[in-house]
Amino acid sequence: MKEFSISTQIYFGEGAVDRLSEIKGKKVLVVCDSFIRTSDIFTKVNEKLSNCTVDVFSEIVPDPPVETVALGIQKLEGCGAQIIVALGGGSAIDGAKAIVEYYNRLHGMKSEIEEFYAIPTTSGTGSEVTEYAVITNREEGIKYPLVGKSLLPSVAILEPEFTVSVPGAITADTGMDVITHAIEAYVANGATDFSDALAEKALTLAVRFLPQAFADGNDLVAREKLHNASCLAGIAFNSAGLGITHSLAHAIGGKLHVSHGRSNAIILPHVLRFNAGLDDVVGSDYRLTAKKYQRLAKLLKLTAINVNIGVNNLVKCIVELQNQLGIPTTLEEQGVDLELLNESREDIIDAAMADVCTSANPVTVSRQDLAKIIDEITVRKAIYLK
Repeated sequence: MKEFSISTQIYFGEGAVDRLSEIKGKKVLVVCDSFIRTSDIFTKVNEKLSNCTVDVFSEIVPDPPVETVALGIQKLEGCGAQIIVALGGGSAIDGAKAIVEYYNRLHGMKSEIEEFYAIPTTSGTGSEVTEYAVITNREEGIKYPLVGKSLLPSVAILEPEFTVSVPGAITADTGMDVITHAIEAYVANGATDFSDALAEKALTLAVRFLPQAFADGNDLVAREKLHNASCLAGIAFNSAGLGITHSLAHAIGGKLHVSHGRSNAIILPHVLRFNAGLDDVVGSDYRLTAKKYQRLAKLLKLTAINVNIGVNNLVKCIVELQNQLGIPTTLEEQGVDLELLNESREDIIDAAMADVCTSANPVTVSRQDLAKIIDEITVRKAIYLK
């Protein structure tokens, strides 16, 4: 028996933020970073909460560390908020999730938190509808995924206007995160008809509208479609799982300080090749994963008259999209310290092997497999297609 459910209420499209006006007479804690705190976005959210007592925790930083989570818990204990509003990118939402989770563990039945609102200001993580959060142990250079239904926000608000000021480079990185979520969820071990439908729609929306949002950040239609794609992909992978693109991205991000979306973009084409296993095919005995990649190629209107051509054109599409968005294709181009990479290599492989996403990958992976992928993404090398 399998299960599929969506417990988060989702409000989307222009004016979605008006949903906050329905909150009245509550103590609210807004969790964000210092930049959002001084932005027009915060002002608009604060105006919608005019009937509430609002406190702010604006200490969130990228890849929120455990120390920041501890500070957030102290803030929450001090203000006694009943409503949490996470406002920002994936780091703000993940940080808020961790704060709420550990606060509730400390206070149990005495916890006064009634609702948790997530308002993403980037289109990438899908964190507003997932049971996942990632926090960082900076001392060890490790990212820890938290998993559990208790991490799901009560309400997600997808206000496209809040994404128009996102710079092109961040739009590109987070958009590639959406694409990675959709593709990995589509072939993950936990994939079902329900998650597949969401992943397919998320991918076709993202591939179509990411270049438009990158080229013109004020294109509100493209922003809304990309925002919706991010949420759809989040629901898909929350149900199906992800794969080793994310396992490696978590490990590389923790050790080498490469942003999550950028890491995913660099790694994804090589994982597609690995998971498809075209080099190991005997006759026409293709892996189901390869056949599903061919299906995605067809959905994207790429030439895919057989499995080989479909997989190769999907890989080519991703690489061309990287180039169009100005995303490096190797860690060397990204400016990673290759000496540090070499020193951290075994730790990165250890972390990736232990990552929860590895168990969801459609193909069983070994340390040697991960080592080969790391070699491939380190320096410029053509992705040879069969």
